[in-house]
Amino acid sequence: MTLQATSGDGGPGGPGLDLELGEGVPGGGDIAKRQKSLTIGAVCKALAQEFPDISISKIRYLEDQKLLTPRRTPGGYRLYTQGDVARLRTILRMQRDEFLPLRVIRQELAAGRAGEAATPPPGRVGRDGARAWRPSVSVGEVTGALYSMDDVLEDTKAEAKLVRELEEYGVVKGEMRGGVRYFDETEREIIAAVAELARYGVGGRNLRVFRSSADREANLLQQILAPALRSRNPQRRKEAVEALENLAAVATHLKHLLLVRDLRKIVR
Repeated sequence: MTLQATSGDGGPGGPGLDLELGEGVPGGGDIAKRQKSLTIGAVCKALAQEFPDISISKIRYLEDQKLLTPRRTPGGYRLYTQGDVARLRTILRMQRDEFLPLRVIRQELAAGRAGEAATPPPGRVGRDGARAWRPSVSVGEVTGALYSMDDVLEDTKAEAKLVRELEEYGVVKGEMRGGVRYFDETEREIIAAVAELARYGVGGRNLRVFRSSADREANLLQQILAPALRSRNPQRRKEAVEALENLAAVATHLKHLLLVRDLRKIVR
């Protein structure tokens, strides 16, 4: 039996629990034939080269969002199979390469997407010679789901003060119903993203630049497709919505590339 153990559910260089059962233990040979289980710290180490910003808190957040369901030991330790790691890698790639929000990622996974080759990456040249851009969001899709302030705070681990700042600066807009403030799913994801930025000292007032940028981009795309979007022809309107999603994907990818270029200048 090979056993390495330290208490905790930690990450690289910190406390963690790594178990590997092998020959010489009753049932060990059978267990060794199954996929080896990894702790959350070991998963971080395994993915760090491809995803340098991976962290234990990010993995836990994805678990909180029901995108991952690792096995738990009787002592409460998370144990991840190779299948869990592959699923996590797919999630991270969809976030990084396709800019998909968690809601869409959840739908992709539910539809059976588990491999990196299931969908071409943004900008891949299609059969007709045009670049096939995957929409990062369906602008025509409205789930209607609403979440109370308490639900949002619990799901995102954000502070109530931060959410109030986001409302004050127009980053999110809650809706009052029966004296209770509710947020839709997109706003909940915005709050979750800002909560992560808040860990680095970014506050609501710092996010006005994102709000202004999004408004300008939306207005530009609206001007490009305004006539078709106002069309009474259902088919033409459908094509305009598809074009709007495609343009949004291109604009998002372009903005990402410009940001990466400027950040590289900073670290030189």
